[in-house]
Amino acid sequence: MSKFSLKKSINKIASKRVRIEMEDLDEALNEMVSEGLVTIKNGMVQLTSQGTRLSREWENLLLKRDPIIEVVAGILDGSITGLVVILSSIMAGLTAKTALFAAFLTLSAVAITNFSSFLLGGITEDLADIRTIQTLMNFSLSDIPDAKERGKSIRLLRSLFNLLRKEVNKTNMYAAMICGTTTFIAGALPIAIYMLMSPPLNVIFSIAIINVIIGVFLVYYRSRKTLVDWKITLIETVIIFVIASIISLILGNITN
Repeated sequence: MSKFSLKKSINKIASKRVRIEMEDLDEALNEMVSEGLVTIKNGMVQLTSQGTRLSREWENLLLKRDPIIEVVAGILDGSITGLVVILSSIMAGLTAKTALFAAFLTLSAVAITNFSSFLLGGITEDLADIRTIQTLMNFSLSDIPDAKERGKSIRLLRSLFNLLRKEVNKTNMYAAMICGTTTFIAGALPIAIYMLMSPPLNVIFSIAIINVIIGVFLVYYRSRKTLVDWKITLIETVIIFVIASIISLILGNITN
């Protein structure tokens, strides 16, 4: 991006609260060049590999662009729902039509619940986090000795966080959709196999699919994102999955 376009974008974010001068931008960019975050050539500014990594980290922190929680929750909830529906159908001796209706109703309820929870809970949590980060940054900026520059920086920061609040709403809508969709797919796959195949192969293959989803994809995804050894992640995931499934079955039997 050219320096002119970059300056224009920053002024747009500032929403006329503060005007960014070219010398201010040059000073900031020179500091970023010395830190190895950007390169400047023929008036064009470009992120370095280090700058790109850092920008992604800020994006994940402020906007939660990396769908970690929603994917994990969707796979786990969907798989538990699928297992509970399959085992409940076997224990209750439901017909195929009744089992299909129960499966669709249960999966839809869990998926919709996850969607609404991530949408409302995510917005509330992220806005609270942004407010905390803004407070910390405001405190850091209060150390600027020049009162004029300090006021300009604080006004620019306020404009930036007003923009972030709007982006948070969009991000959480995507997160809720990802979680709801993942929940439905993770539960629908083993249930579909159970319904379409004849016994006892339907039970064997549907349980195998659940084991693959939980034991391979979810464990791999969690260990890669958390940088924790996959064996520890596997033990944690299996324990939570087993406990949640048993409690769900117990509650279902008590209700019935």
